Amino acid sequence: MVLDAGHGGKDPGNSYHGFVEKEIALKTTLKVGNLLEKQKDFEVVYTRQTDVFIELVNRPKVANKINADLFVSIHCNSVTNQTPAGTETFVMGLSRSNMNLEVAKKENSVILLEDNYKKTYEGFDPHKPESLAGLKIVQEENLNSSITLASIIQDNFTQNLNRKTRGVKQQPLWVLDAAYMPGVLIELGFLSNKEEGEYLNSDEGQDQMAEQIAKAIIAYKKGYFSENGTEDEEKPIIKSPKIVKEETKEVAKAVVENKQPETVAVPLSENGKYKIQLFASSKKREATSPDFKGLKEITFTFDNNLYKYFYGSVSDLNEAKKLCQEAKKSGFSDAFIVMVTDGKTSAIK
Repeated sequence: MVLDAGHGGKDPGNSYHGFVEKEIALKTTLKVGNLLEKQKDFEVVYTRQTDVFIELVNRPKVANKINADLFVSIHCNSVTNQTPAGTETFVMGLSRSNMNLEVAKKENSVILLEDNYKKTYEGFDPHKPESLAGLKIVQEENLNSSITLASIIQDNFTQNLNRKTRGVKQQPLWVLDAAYMPGVLIELGFLSNKEEGEYLNSDEGQDQMAEQIAKAIIAYKKGYFSENGTEDEEKPIIKSPKIVKEETKEVAKAVVENKQPETVAVPLSENGKYKIQLFASSKKREATSPDFKGLKEITFTFDNNLYKYFYGSVSDLNEAKKLCQEAKKSGFSDAFIVMVTDGKTSAIK
């Protein structure tokens, strides 16, 4: 796997109250790597281990060159308002809320510090929303794996450290888009918030955050790479969260007390059906949840501590495309079509 400490060298990243992102990101990243290197069957490669400037285009290239299984980039957040605090983990996606766009602009703006950036990025302008919209979404299989890891990371921060969570978010970030494997970008917290900045700048804070990231990566590895469903040997310094073994599960309708017709259980194992994946989350939601924005016929699967929520079930691809457009109009901009095959879902390009 590749660990990427954000920024570096002539690019300090965010800087508030004397706290410098490039320094905190590097120290925390090296601590994560040190923990993982003590585990069985981990090969850790770094994009940087010192205070040097690495062009953004070369960061994912490191991972692609060695055919890495995972790419993890570590950063710190900031905003002009010094009140916001909390961790958030990004995966590649096309949702574009205003606040998320600001994060994307900041993390992508390092492009402008590079030589020949216009040629390298073919006119990509990190300050223009239309350029962000032009980034292609990663393959859905990688996206789902990324969401799984991001969810474990955020849960660890919240449950084990009692850190405020801002959740898992999808955002067009070049460093994730250019990587050919699952990847996440972790924002450890806000340096603009003095209390949180002091925590992240401390050895104790970095040790604690690094351990939770390492725990999540170890848990992710067990869920996706263990042979025959058995757990790998693990050193005692880290106790991984329990991961549900991968197995074929039948989709279950979320419980609705009035038991209206649309809540009748529909088996996901029914081959040839098309569904619309809306989002994935570590939390279970009822079919009547406002998070579904009025859409009916909601189904879900649960694997590796992650719920995947689907809308509709049709046999015709053209009908599925109509459902997908309906979902997007309802606010699910990252919705996509999946097909049920042998009890598993696969994305339809």
